[in-house]
Amino acid sequence: QVQLVESGGGLVQAGGSLRLSCAASGRTFSWYPMGWFRQAPGKEREFVAAMRRNDDSTYYADSVKGRFTISRDKAKNTMYLQMNSLKPEDTAVYYCAASDKFRAPVVVSTSYNFWGQGTQVTVSS
Repeated sequence: QVQLVESGGGLVQAGGSLRLSCAASGRTFSWYPMGWFRQAPGKEREFVAAMRRNDDSTYYADSVKGRFTISRDKAKNTMYLQMNSLKPEDTAVYYCAASDKFRAPVVVSTSYNFWGQGTQVTVSS
């Protein structure tokens, strides 16, 4: 099993920045893809960013490309999402996720079988 715990959410004004963290514990293998998803009220969960841990390749949704950066600290088993130039439409609960499927498509939520509890990000206009 893999346990994921997010932190770093909060309230920020438009144009501001936040950094989310996702601490992983348990059976963490280096080849797990890991990702960030978000869900706004009344909307479906959507892909934000992902990383393949075997080669550190990264993937981003078009809506966040150039503003958000996914990274990880191998020693701390922690993944990060640096969010800059935040917009009100970025308001959502952000979830980190991990998959034990080596070649799973990283942009699809059904590829992930471990999820954190979520952290709220609110961007005021």
